[in-house]
Amino acid sequence: HPPSMAWMLLLLLGLRPQLVLGIIPVEEEDPDFWNHQAAQALDAAKKLQPIQTAAKNLILFLGDGMGVPTVPATRILKGQLNDKLGPETPLAMDHFPYLALSKTYNVDRQVPDSAGTATAYLCGVKANYQTIGVSAAARWNQCNTTHGNEVTSVMNRAKKAGKSVGVVTTTRVQHASPAGTYAHVVNRNWYSDADMPAKAREEGCQDIAQQLISNMDIDVILGGGRKYMFPQGTPDPEYPSDTRQDGVRLDGRNLVQEWQAKYQGARYVWNRTALIEASQDPSVTHLMGLFEPGDTKYEVRRDTTQDPSLMEMTEVAVRLLSRNPRGFYLFVEGGRIDHGHHDGTAYLALTEAVMFDSAIDKASQITSEKDTLTLVTADHSHVFSFGGYTLRGSSIFGLAPSTAQDNKTYTSILYGNGPGGSFALLGISRPNVSDSQSTGGPLGVTLSLGKPSLCQRVAHGAQGQTVRLPRRPSGRKRLRSSPVPKAEATQRPPSTGRHPGPGGPGLALPLLASSASPSSASMALPSPPCPGLLRCERNGHAPTSPCRLLSAVPATFWSRRKVGGFFYYYLCKL
Repeated sequence: HPPSMAWMLLLLLGLRPQLVLGIIPVEEEDPDFWNHQAAQALDAAKKLQPIQTAAKNLILFLGDGMGVPTVPATRILKGQLNDKLGPETPLAMDHFPYLALSKTYNVDRQVPDSAGTATAYLCGVKANYQTIGVSAAARWNQCNTTHGNEVTSVMNRAKKAGKSVGVVTTTRVQHASPAGTYAHVVNRNWYSDADMPAKAREEGCQDIAQQLISNMDIDVILGGGRKYMFPQGTPDPEYPSDTRQDGVRLDGRNLVQEWQAKYQGARYVWNRTALIEASQDPSVTHLMGLFEPGDTKYEVRRDTTQDPSLMEMTEVAVRLLSRNPRGFYLFVEGGRIDHGHHDGTAYLALTEAVMFDSAIDKASQITSEKDTLTLVTADHSHVFSFGGYTLRGSSIFGLAPSTAQDNKTYTSILYGNGPGGSFALLGISRPNVSDSQSTGGPLGVTLSLGKPSLCQRVAHGAQGQTVRLPRRPSGRKRLRSSPVPKAEATQRPPSTGRHPGPGGPGLALPLLASSASPSSASMALPSPPCPGLLRCERNGHAPTSPCRLLSAVPATFWSRRKVGGFFYYYLCKL
C-alpha cells in the first residue's frame, strides 16, 4: 500500500516515532532470540532439496543499477514504510535460497554501462561500452561493424523452443536493458531513426524501435517509449497539447500499426484501464502497452488511475504468457532504480526498488517453483553508500547522528560523485546540508560503479541450484553476468603489451623506503612486484601517513608481501 504523505514527510525529515519513543524490541536483548533464528535458518538449509527437472518457465528480474549497497537500503526503507524499524524486514528475494555475486565489466571498460552488461547477461557474451546484442568485434557508433557480429539472446532461444516471451520495464522499451533481449545495435541511443546519423541509416542499420517489431515475435511488451513508434508530429494520446511528446520517426512509419497487422490477436494499449481489460480478454494473443512517450513515471509520481505499476505489469505479463503450455520467458526490469541513482536522488531510487521487490513477490505468488526458475540480478552498481552509524529506526534519508570534522552535519546516504558536488577541491567551506545527499565529485549525474552487483537468483523451482559463487559464463546459454577474479589490493594486474603490469616502471619513493626499522634491515627482502618502494610498515600495522597519502595516487596499486613476520608494502604504477 502506498504510504501516506505525512509518513513520507516524517521519513524525509529523519523523524521516526519508534526512535523518539525509544522503542527497541526487547526480545532482541535475549540471546535465545538470535539462536532461535539461526536454528530455523539451519533447519531450512538442511531441508532444501534441489529441483532437478528442467524449468518450463524462466523469469529474469533485473534491478538496473541495484548494486550491493542499494539492497540493504531498500530493505530498511521497505520496513520503515510498513511502520517497522527497517533492517530486519526481509525483501522478497531474501527468501531465495541460492545466492551469487557477479562482478561486471565491459570488454573495453572496467566500469560498465547497461548496454554492454545487457549483452553479457542476456546473450552470454561480453561486449563493448554502449553496444547492444553484438560482440566486442563491433565498434561503438560504427554501423558497418554490426553485420556478422550479432549475438543470440536467451529470449530468442526461448522463442525458437516454442515458448512465449515478454518484456516488462519501467523505462522505455527501447532502452539498453530491454533492448538486449531483441536488438543488435552499435549505439544504445538509436531509439528511433531520428536518433541515428544519416550515414548509419544509409548503411542499412535499423533503429531499436524498428527492431522491436521486426527481429522477433514478442508476445508481451510493456513499458514506456510511445514517441519512438509513431511518425514525426503525431500527437501523443495522453499529452496531445504537448508537442514535446509527439512522435519522432522520420520515416513516416507507424510501428504500432505494423505490429498489430502481424497478429490476429494483437492489442495495443496506453493506459492502465485498457491494460486490465486486455489482460482479461482470452482473444488477446499479443499485447503491447506503452504508457509514456519516454520512460514511465517514477513510482512516487505515478498516476495510479492512468499508469500501471511494475507489479501490475508483471502480473499481467505472467498470466498472459502462462497460457502457453510449452512455457514462457519473461524479462522484468526495474529500470528507474538506475535513473534515481544517476540523479543522485536516493528517495527516487529506493522507492523504485521497493516497487521492484513487490513485483518479485507478486510473481512468486502466481507461479510455482516446481516449473518456474526466477532469477534476480543487477547489471552494475552506483557510487551510492550509506553509513554514519545511524541509530536503528532512524530514517534512511536522514542525517548521521554526529557531525563531521568541520562540525557540520552530513547525510547518512552519500554519493561519490554527481549533482551534489564537493567543495573541498575549490578551497572554500562546504555548506551545511539537510537531507540532500552529499557527493564527492561535482558531475551532472552520478556515474555507474564497478562494484560487485548483488545477484540473488533462485529456482522458484527447477535448476536453481545451478547458481553458484563465483562463476564465469562458459557459453551463450548461461543467464548471468561474468564474474572476474576478485580485485584485491594485494593482487598484481596482468602484464600485457598494452597495459604494463608488474614489469612496468614503479614509483620512486625513497622517503617511504626509509621507514624500514634497523632490526629488519639485514632481513632478506621479498622480490618486489615492481621497482620502487621497499617497505613502509611492518607486522600488519596500517601504513604510515605518507603511505596513506600516496595510496590515493591515480593509476597506482598496493601490493603486500610477507617475509619473516614482516609485511612489505609496494606501490606500483599500472
